[in-house]
Amino acid sequence: MALKDVILAADPTPKPSGGTVDGLVNGLAPDWGPFASVGGTARTVIQAIMAAVILILLGRALIGVIHLKVGGSQHDTVQVKQGQKELAGSLVAAFIVASIGTLFTIVYGMGL
Repeated sequence: MALKDVILAADPTPKPSGGTVDGLVNGLAPDWGPFASVGGTARTVIQAIMAAVILILLGRALIGVIHLKVGGSQHDTVQVKQGQKELAGSLVAAFIVASIGTLFTIVYGMGL
């Protein structure tokens, strides 16, 4: 067996399935755990709400960056602090919303 074959066999990196974007946005489209028993229409509504909230939070983070830039150029420390708070809060909230499917699955699996 060649060294290349050994390296490829030991590679734990997941391979893309079919070369589509489905694997990338699968976190926004939960269909496991408690979401498996939800109907198709309800699942679509959940996906749309999660995607909209993430887009709103990313827009809010962009506004925070604008506050940082403007405050920094005008030497306005209040505006810089406001921009930092908006940016940090928006990114943390976007992470929480993006991982909420996994959190629900963990809680559902524990039977809580």
